[in-house]
Formats: sequence, structure tokens, C-alpha cells
Amino acid sequence: MKHSLLALAFATGLTAAMAQTQPTVKLPDDVDRVLKDYAQAWQANDPAALSKLFAADGLALPSGQPPARGAESIRKAYSQGAGTPLNLRPIAYGASGDLAYVIGGWGPSADKPDFGKFTLVLRRGGDGRWLIVSDMDNANAPMRPPQAASRPAGG
Repeated sequence: MKHSLLALAFATGLTAAMAQTQPTVKLPDDVDRVLKDYAQAWQANDPAALSKLFAADGLALPSGQPPARGAESIRKAYSQGAGTPLNLRPIAYGASGDLAYVIGGWGPSADKPDFGKFTLVLRRGGDGRWLIVSDMDNANAPMRPPQAASRPAGG
């Protein structure tokens, strides 16, 4: 039993370490610009600038919130929580024609472990600029179950 618990602890620790050591990939400059502009707008607490990085039909899918589609809805979604340091670290990238994706980790700085992960789907606009079609993120910490409603005493 003791060996099983040690093996489980080792495997869990190894899995967590491997998750943190996903290598950063190099992005083309025009795709990297999207991540840099995103981080800059986030840190400046500028939801309007964030929404301008999206295609007109783009979706923001932030953790703990319903989907936000379109500039006004995306501005509202990003009006909560922005203004903190943000480092976006790409770990996977691919493109075909006018579509691309970036998968990565996010955290407060490049020298700290990622707090969460994200996927971006991008589409090249008519002006040649990459725009976000879908931005989905979530935290690395496990979700906690909702608190059970308390019942009145004697009920």
C-alpha cells in the first residue's frame, strides 16, 4: 500500500511538472503581435482595446462567465479582472490559409509558472491582420464544487 501511494504521488508530481514544462513555441511576428497587444490591453485595464482584437463575430469564453459575442459583450466580459500583469506563453501553433490557432499558458510573468491555459482561434481579416474568433481560457487550479445551500435548523 505504501509503495502504491508513493507511486501515485510520484506520478502526480511528474504529471504536474510536465504540465509546467511544455516548451514555448516561436510564433510568426503577426500572430505574436496579437498576444502582445492582448497582454498590453489587459494590463492597461482597457476592455475596449481588447474587444478590438476580435473579429466582429468573435467569441470570448472566459472562465466562470457565459460566452460573450461581439464587441459590446466582449468589453463587458473583460471589464472584470483586467488590470493585472499578464504573460501569454504559446505552447502550440498552427495555421492553414486564413485560419490559425494558438494554445498556451497564462500567468503573471515569464519567470513564474502558468496559472492557466488558453486557446485562441484566429482569422485573417480583409486588411491582412489576424483577429480573434474564439478566446477560451481557464485556470489550472481545480474547480471547487458549489457550496451546498444551508438548510434551516430543524428542517
